[in-house]
Amino acid sequence: MRHSPPEWQDGVWSGNAYPSPALLCQHDTGTQPWTSPARAPSPPAAAPPTGSPAPSGSTRCSARLDPARAAGALVTFEPGARTAWHTHPLGQTLVVTAGCGRVQREGGPVEEIRPGDVIWFPPGEKHWHGAAPTTAMSHIAIQERLDGKAVEWLEQVTDAQYGG
Repeated sequence: MRHSPPEWQDGVWSGNAYPSPALLCQHDTGTQPWTSPARAPSPPAAAPPTGSPAPSGSTRCSARLDPARAAGALVTFEPGARTAWHTHPLGQTLVVTAGCGRVQREGGPVEEIRPGDVIWFPPGEKHWHGAAPTTAMSHIAIQERLDGKAVEWLEQVTDAQYGG
């Protein structure tokens, strides 16, 4: 059976003829229209005024199947890579799976995150996340869409903000 090729839309891969979400991140055998997380391209995202919010040095493997609102993504950040500041209309959960990373909520300190940590950002909370300066980090990100939108990208995180 052939599947529709995925498209990157509003922070998630979409399409209407996918197999189960569990299959979307399997190793690429050359027969699926997606690639494994290790070889996935960094997809485009809605650009804020200062440029693309997609973290540099990151790879993603994600799934969202209509009509579901929820989306999950495995994201790997290379050392020093991070998102732009952003919010999620229905919140976001991160589950750190490997490495060492950083998160910051607006007005709060930069916090270190490690495998096994589960981080919840409430709806509308401005935040960023990414890898530590010298260590890569992977996490599973889970968020839902509200009126078709899962994320609001804002300004880039400065080096001073990232450094804490």
